[in-house]
Amino acid sequence: MAPVSALAKYKLVFLGDQSVGKTSIITRFMYDKFDNTYQATIGIDFLSKTMYLEDRTVRLQLWDTAGQERFRSLIPSYIRDSSVAVIVYDVASRQSFLNTSKWIEEVRTERGSDVIIVVVGNKTDLVDKRQVSIEEGEAKARDLNVMFIETSAKAGFNIKALFRKIAAALPGMETLSSTKQEDMVDVNLKSSNPNASQSQQQSEGAPADNVNEIPSFCALSYFDWTIDASVKFSLVINSVEFWL
Repeated sequence: MAPVSALAKYKLVFLGDQSVGKTSIITRFMYDKFDNTYQATIGIDFLSKTMYLEDRTVRLQLWDTAGQERFRSLIPSYIRDSSVAVIVYDVASRQSFLNTSKWIEEVRTERGSDVIIVVVGNKTDLVDKRQVSIEEGEAKARDLNVMFIETSAKAGFNIKALFRKIAAALPGMETLSSTKQEDMVDVNLKSSNPNASQSQQQSEGAPADNVNEIPSFCALSYFDWTIDASVKFSLVINSVEFWL
């Protein structure tokens, strides 16, 4: 019997100011849903997506952090063992863009250079309210030597491209063909439960791009409990497994 390969796990921590759209990006990726009603993340939400590819299995562990100041003391412990830091700002909020420098500094303080950093300018659908140009975002990313992309969780714009970019940069993923990289994220998870937690209750969003259908053997497990820390917060775990 052939030996069972160890499951490759990559921890992605989502950082940024309050209400920039961290939860919306994750939920659009997981469920292809968007909720126009803002609900602040309380503490930390954790979601896991396991993908079975032709030659490997990859688990992306998505850590959605609260942007509120009262939860900032919790964040360093989640940065320390992360593979990727996704730092999100709102293109309609210049202050959230300026604050990305502080988030990048915090990540590098905890992880040094041993982490992939992606800066994401979200809410590009707010064309008339834009305060930060794409050129400014690209220039800052070059100056700070980080990756960059703009997205709209509401419209579903560049969400798949974001995770393709992340997947291509992960250790050991360089040999994946472009087709396999797309397989990692171009998924319409129809059987998942969008009502798993308050921060994930989603209504129908923009139509999804055409993607391959998921086979019927899709497993979903869900756990919810409360943990006492310096601040009491709810840790929500959604573990989604599917076969491609």
